[in-house]
Amino acid sequence: MNDPHRPTTFGPQGADGAEPGLGDIAAVSVEGLIDAVESAGTKTERRRRWALPLRIAVSLLMLGVLWWKFPEIKWADLIPAWDLNTILWLLAATATTFLGIVLSAVRWQSVLRALGLRERLRVLVPLYFAGQFVSNVLPTTIGGDVLRVSRLSKANGQPETTFASVALERLTGWLVLPLITFFGLAINPGLRELDRATFLALVVAIVTLVALVVVLLAANHPRLGGRFASTEGWRRFVDAIHQSITELRRQPLAALSILVAGLVYQVVLCIAALMVAAALGFSWLGLTALLAFYPAVLILQVLPIGIAGLGVRESAFVLFLVPLGVPAEKAVALGLVLYVINVVASLFGAPAFAVGGQKTAVTA
Repeated sequence: MNDPHRPTTFGPQGADGAEPGLGDIAAVSVEGLIDAVESAGTKTERRRRWALPLRIAVSLLMLGVLWWKFPEIKWADLIPAWDLNTILWLLAATATTFLGIVLSAVRWQSVLRALGLRERLRVLVPLYFAGQFVSNVLPTTIGGDVLRVSRLSKANGQPETTFASVALERLTGWLVLPLITFFGLAINPGLRELDRATFLALVVAIVTLVALVVVLLAANHPRLGGRFASTEGWRRFVDAIHQSITELRRQPLAALSILVAGLVYQVVLCIAALMVAAALGFSWLGLTALLAFYPAVLILQVLPIGIAGLGVRESAFVLFLVPLGVPAEKAVALGLVLYVINVVASLFGAPAFAVGGQKTAVTA
């Protein structure tokens, strides 16, 4: 699928004077990407400069709208009551979130193996935590997936396949999440009678599945994804995804194992959310409600209209949980506490991020 001798670094511009493309981003370190962006001197540079402040402003605006819509919410109501029971539930939720990140690395390993790359978990787990650290802690619009692709491809010399593995790993989530929503609504009939909340959950699930099918069909089609087979630059990464999907079609058991790993990971996230709900005093919500609605929250919070889903996540929880009897301040608190727990778990990636950066600097 790849030429292991193909260079995996790039400068500010390509040979034709164009800006770095998606393939370039996938093939270099975060440090190199930042250098390239800073030296590009184009409109893209200016857009990136304003992207982070704008997204922070949008997140604050959405939280402000919640405050205006529910004036009875007080900041004190968003803080859990600190007793032993609360602390134990929050510690359990943090440990479960930590486990979820490890399971994500297992899912990534399954994709890599299906594509012919044998990578050990002792390599992938630190990389995944480092990626989470970049995505959730550092003030940057450069995602952790870029870090994972760049560092692993430097080690294995397979940038295209590594890029495809991360893309396919993410795509499995877009399949699993809607299925979990359908399952939650199917086993709890009462959740199907919540009008706007039920309708939005179904719309998010169906639109996600339709978008996924379109992407997979386009990537797998010989005249669409396959047309980049003999090209260079970023187009060869599109071809890598095309070839990877074709390869997975030949390995149904491997594809099934990837989906199972993704399913377990997403259910673990729902369990962590239920633990936080217990810490906030509404464990009566139950797991089925989170199975039905939390996947929609996870999908909505990745929309690039805020920073780390802040504001979007809390608004979605209010929309989905208030009809079930959860007070608005508790729904907002659920989103904020889950965000803090995710940040805390991501901090374990700081050493891997720092050590990886030092290795890159030494070998550069």
